[in-house]
Order: sequence, then structure tokens, then C-alpha cells
Amino acid sequence: MNLSMKWLADYVKLDITPKEFCAGMTMSGSKVEAFEKEAEKVQGIVVGRILSKAQHENADALFVCSVDLGGEEPVQIVTNAKNVKEGDLVPVATPGTVVTEGSESMKIKVSKVRGVESRGMFCGLSTLGLSQHDFPYADAESVFVIEEECTPGQDIASAIGLNDVSVEFEITSNRPDCLSVIGLAREAAATFDVPLDVKEPEYHGTDENIEDTLDVEIQNKELCTRYAAGLVRNVKIGPSPRWMRERLRASGVRPINNLVDITNYVMLEYGQPMHAFDLRYVAGGKICVRNAKAGETITTLDGVERSLSEEMLIIADAEKPIAVAGVMGGEYSGIMEDTVDVVFESAYFEPTQVRLTAKKLGMRTDASARYEKGLDETSMLTTLKRAFSLVEELGAGEVVGTIIDRNYANPVQNRIPFDPAWINRFLGTEIPAADMEKYLNSLGIAVEDGMAVSPTFRIDLERKADIAEEVARIYGYNNIPSTVITGVAKAQLTPAQKFNRTIEQTMAGMGCSGILTYSFISPKFFDKICLPADSKLRNTTTIMNPLGEDTSVMQTTTLPSVLEVLATNYNKRNASAWLFEISKEYHPTTPDKLPEEPQRLTIGMYGGCDFFDLKGMLEALMEKLGISDLRFTRCGEDCPYDEASAFHPGRSAVVYSGNTPLGIFGELHPTVQENYGIGVKAYAAKLDIPEMFAAANDEITYRPLPKFPAMTRDLSLVCDESIPVADLESAIRDAVGKPLEKVELFDVYRGEQIAKDKKSVSYKIVMRSADGTMTDEQADAAMKRVLKALTKLGADLRM
Repeated sequence: MNLSMKWLADYVKLDITPKEFCAGMTMSGSKVEAFEKEAEKVQGIVVGRILSKAQHENADALFVCSVDLGGEEPVQIVTNAKNVKEGDLVPVATPGTVVTEGSESMKIKVSKVRGVESRGMFCGLSTLGLSQHDFPYADAESVFVIEEECTPGQDIASAIGLNDVSVEFEITSNRPDCLSVIGLAREAAATFDVPLDVKEPEYHGTDENIEDTLDVEIQNKELCTRYAAGLVRNVKIGPSPRWMRERLRASGVRPINNLVDITNYVMLEYGQPMHAFDLRYVAGGKICVRNAKAGETITTLDGVERSLSEEMLIIADAEKPIAVAGVMGGEYSGIMEDTVDVVFESAYFEPTQVRLTAKKLGMRTDASARYEKGLDETSMLTTLKRAFSLVEELGAGEVVGTIIDRNYANPVQNRIPFDPAWINRFLGTEIPAADMEKYLNSLGIAVEDGMAVSPTFRIDLERKADIAEEVARIYGYNNIPSTVITGVAKAQLTPAQKFNRTIEQTMAGMGCSGILTYSFISPKFFDKICLPADSKLRNTTTIMNPLGEDTSVMQTTTLPSVLEVLATNYNKRNASAWLFEISKEYHPTTPDKLPEEPQRLTIGMYGGCDFFDLKGMLEALMEKLGISDLRFTRCGEDCPYDEASAFHPGRSAVVYSGNTPLGIFGELHPTVQENYGIGVKAYAAKLDIPEMFAAANDEITYRPLPKFPAMTRDLSLVCDESIPVADLESAIRDAVGKPLEKVELFDVYRGEQIAKDKKSVSYKIVMRSADGTMTDEQADAAMKRVLKALTKLGADLRM
């Protein structure tokens, strides 16, 4: 909605700048998008009087003019305009002025044209941003010869009325009353605490009875609750006065002729769309508001023939449709140059019907945009009277004194409890009840017997909170004291969320990239990871309406989805990819229950890594999470994970915390790598987050720096190839006991000096006593216990 500040001044008197006006209106709830000063577009352009006009001595198509610009001396301007003569007043762009011609701008300079100095440029309507609709007497193709009263040197903005300010408002759909000048004037009066001056329109009219000429019938009284019609005889079609053209232009509406401009003017002023019918084309002198009949068509004012359907509401005469109700009139119903008698319409059409009809016909007009938001059912007679007062003011015809008003409306004024104490508690304010009542009255909301009575034009007021909002916005949101909101929970991460975040941050810190995959997969994915046919993981939850077979079941293992992404990276020729994802598996339970959804951390990687890099990453992650008592065992027949089939049998392991398995990891099986098209060694891991969370300890215990020196022993053993080094390490820990500070494997040897099917392993054992310096005897005794325990495992001291 564009608002003319000149027009607004008819209803409220404001002594403030446009910027202050926009700020105040925005703060009171009428959001301003922008404002534009018309005069800024024509700065540097003044009125000039042509004193003389002579032929250019060096060009037949040019003329040299002496022009009075209100200064001490006239200036010389060279022009090619043939329509100007001595004594004419014309717009002159002076040197330094930037003017726009079409899409190009140029700066006026003092220059020589064919050897003759020129100190300015005459302007046409287009240069001023105008058209012939704004000044019908002007020549649109040549220099604008001004017929308005003005003087040489006067700025062109004030001379021709280009000195308005247009304010653009963003009106929300629940405030159709603000799609009008009067509606915004009411808001401005309340906002700036000034009187609102809106007078009831009056007209005289003739003694003729309209019902002798015209009949109105409403067949569908649900979709049209009120229809008012008036008649103007012997209309005189012509241009509107300048003041009306200026206001329409500032409101973004193109002036056309006096009768059409009156309907647009009233729509902008009151927010109520109107339509004018040429009485000649109202067959039978009857207007009927009805639903369209099957097969009916209408050619609308834009010249397009449109097919109508039976649910659409139309205005018809005795023979045919003449308008689409609330949207657009018919081609032959409009005002023409030879029109004599005109019927003015002001009606209420049901909003939803207008919106659906406009949508189906592919039309959206200013009228439909207003009707579809819901209008005031009581404004029909007021807007007709205003239109007729303008007809008489402009001398545009003879108004018939009577009006047809088919009124089936039952407008309801909502009565809402007015409770000042509740409003103050709700807003956190201490506004006196008298001030609240004043604010509401300024908006047209009456307070009677403890109830706030909504005016008919305010369809958005329904409950106490709406009344509180009206009070708050006029009181001033910026005047409401800041308070701490009560009853709001203090949001914080749960321990499980913190745990997952630590996993994500740790994995990212080790160079891995997080990914996100779908939870639904293809059953064929199980074959790609070589899952056994009898695996419980093949028992899935099937989606009833899948997008396709590739997304038809919920995943029971997260490994295939991550390997798909890993394969995509390899196929895209990425040299390396280290990926991780936290996601869920969906394990079916019983038909009447939802699946279990345990979280899993899945890792996939290739390029610049091996088995021990992945193992080190898991150790670092477990340490960060506070998970202790780790041990790693080779995958065997007793592996607790069915996904073991996806891993290389000799290069994979299960990680435990105590006796609780936490996950499986290792190098992918060659067949799996081939299934996914990965041509390099790739590694993966799947870890159980609930089990990890249960084993984690986030408490940090302070331990002082040791006061006594450590005792170190190196131990080389020979054992069977089949004995895991983790078992040897566990035996060493148990044997040394409390003094053990660290046991570290630093060598594994296989070669000629060692028997076949044997291996040599070497450990560094660090011991320290917290009670005093550890003696050699104590260290030797610990080593004897170690050798005894290792011997039971089949490991002997290497000699």
C-alpha cells in the first residue's frame, strides 16, 4: 500500500518529517518498507519562459532559444523542439542536473552544439518520470509545455505538483482496514496522538427514483451479503483534476479519466473496491448476483475470454455475465468516451470465494487483493456517497438521488473483556486504565460495560490478547520495561548429547569428515557386505510406501551406508577419504511396537592409513571419552558382530571395555571392496554408542606428579604365533599389580633366529611406588611374578 502524504494531510495534521513519520508508524505496528520524495527525482529542473526562438545558423533542425530562468540574465539553450514558441513555460534541466532518458542517465553540462553554446536542456514528460495520463494536454513525444500557473525559476516539483512523499507500507493479511488512506490515517492519529478528521460524505442528487431504471437481485446471499448500486446520468468523460491525478500517481495508480479515477480514488481512500457499468450494456436494466452457469464465458476488461465454472460468483444482466464478482469487470461494462449513464457498484463478496475464483482464472487485481482479505460489510453506502460527492464536485454527471441497497449482512462486533489489570500483568506494565481506554478509542474500539467492542472494520480482534496488543503498540513497545521472562526452561545439553558432541569433535580433530546418510536402504546392501543369509540383521522394518526398492527397508546396520559414501569418494577420484557418521539402526521388536533405535558411530577410511592408524584413532577416542580397561581381540567364530563377514579375517578386531564389546573394526574384506568398487585398501569401524556411554567416566581425578623415581625393565619373550599380544600384556598388568605405571610393546620379531610358528615380542615395563623409592629387590620380585604368569600362557623368556 502506497500512501500519499498530501492525501493523509486531509485527515490528520502532522508536523513531522517523513523519516519521523515512518519510524513512528513502524513502531506502532504499521510496517514501512520505504518512502520516496517525488521532488528528489527532478532536482535541478526549474521552470523557464522562452523569450525568443531563432533558427540555428549551422543546423536546419535546431533552434536557439533565449530563456528566462528567474535570474538576472536569460540563458541560451539549443533545442530541436518544434512545439515550443515565445512565451511558453517549459521545464529546464540546468547544468549539473542528472536526468534520465529511458534506462540511461546523463549529466547536463554547458556545451557547444554546432558551434553555439547551450546552457541547459528542455525536458519532456518522460524525463520528469511522467506520462500523458498525468498531464493530458501535454505532447508526450516532445517538450512539456506547462499550462499550470508558475513563474520562471520556480522548481519544477512545486510548479507541477511533483512534491508529494509516497510511503510504502507492508500491510499484513489480518489488517485489510489499513489498505486505505483513512485506515492508515486512523493509525497515524492514534500513533501521534492527534485528532482524526473524517467527514461523512454528502451529495445532492436528483429526484429520480433509480428503481424505475434498474433492478438488483442477489441469488447467492451467502457469497454476496450486500450489494449497493447508484446511477449517474449524462456523464461527462474527461481528465480528472490535477489534485486527483497527483494523489493517484503517488499511490501507484495510473490516472485514466474522471469516472474511472473516481472509483480508484474511493477504493484507495476507503479500501472498498468499486466498479462502474455502462448502463447501455446492462441488458434488461437488471443486475443479478449469481453463480455462473456451466459453459458460460466472459471477456474481461483486459480483452481475454475466460471460461467460468459453476462455483464462481458473477454479476450478470438479464442475458449474460458482465463481471466476475470481486475480480474484474467485463469488456463491454467499462466506461467509454460515448458513455451516457453509469451504474456504480459497491458490494461485499465472501473472501474465500474471491480468492479461489481469482486463482482459477489466473487473475489478481487490486480489487481481488482487498476482497479476499475480508472487508467491512457496513461501508457500501458510505463509499457510494463518497463517489457521488466526487462526481458532483468534478461536474462529471447528474447523480440520481436514490440508491438500491440489497442488504442481507449481519455484521458482528466482537465484544471482548476489557481487564486493565490482566493487560498490565500480560504486558508487564503499569498503564492506567484511563490511558488504555484512550488508546482503544483512538483506534475506533469502544469500551462499554467492561467490554471492548470491536468496530466492524477490525476483523482481527477476537480475544483479550488482541486488546492487549492494541494497547501495547499505541503505548509504545519501546516504553514497555524489559523484564526476565518467567516459566521458560533453561536449555542445556543432556549428558548423551554432550557425549555425542565430544565424539564428533574428537573425530573431526583427528581429520575425519562428518557425513549424513539416509536411514532407509536397499535389501541388496546386505549382500554387498557379505552378510550371512541367516543373520538377524536381515530381519528389517519394511517401509509401506517407499520411494523405490533402493530405499525400501530401515537399516539394521550402518556399515553399508557409510561404505556407499566411501565408494562414491573413490569413484570421484579423491585421493583419500576419512569419514564418520553418528546414526541409528532400526531393529524390529514385535508387530505392535516400534523398532529399537540404538545409535552407532561408523567410520570409513582409505588413503594414507592402515589398520594401526584406525586402532590408534579408536584408542584416542576412548581415552577422550574416559573409557578404560580397553582390550582388543581378533575376530573369530565367537565374534559378537554379524558384520564380521565384511572384514578381512586376519586384519580385524573387536574392542572391549572389560567384558563389554564396544565395536568392531579392521580392513575390509577383499570381496566387499570389490563389491563397492574400491580399488585400494579400505578400513571401517562400527561402534556401539550406548555401550560406550555406559562405560565412559567423565570425572577427572587429580593425580599429583610423582615424588619418587621409576624403575624400568625390558622383557623379550618367545611365544606361539597364535597367542595375542593383548593376552600377554594383560598377564603382565595383573602380575605387576599396583606399582605398574606403563607397559609398552616396542618390538615384534619373526625370522631365522626364531622357530617356525613362533614370534618374539618385547615389552618395556615401567614401575613406580607411590610410598617411596622402589628397590631393585621389589622390581625383581615383580618381574618373577610376570615370568611365572607368562609361562602359564606358553611364553618363555627369550635367551
